[in-house]
Amino acid sequence: MSKKLFVGNLSFQTTENDLTDAFSQYGAVEAVTIITDRDTGRSKGFGFVTMTEEDADKAAAGLNGKEFSGRALTVNEAKPMVKRDFGGGDRGSNRGGRGRY
Repeated sequence: MSKKLFVGNLSFQTTENDLTDAFSQYGAVEAVTIITDRDTGRSKGFGFVTMTEEDADKAAAGLNGKEFSGRALTVNEAKPMVKRDFGGGDRGSNRGGRGRY
């Protein structure tokens, strides 16, 4: 079974090929995605790598905290994305600090 790893603290110059090369030392890499800003296309400094469960565990242990492109990587098991409530339409809320009345 596959496991998805979160890879954080990436240099903005890091490419998906760079990550594939780094993680392939620990086993076959199934997929690599670097998250980019929708408007600028620039890297957001994190991404995801999918590998078999056993290889992913080895890669996380071997690469977490290791320097990569001048930065210490954060590598751990990816958690499912949680939909966030930004409280956009709640007029009764006092969170915004701009009371209208």
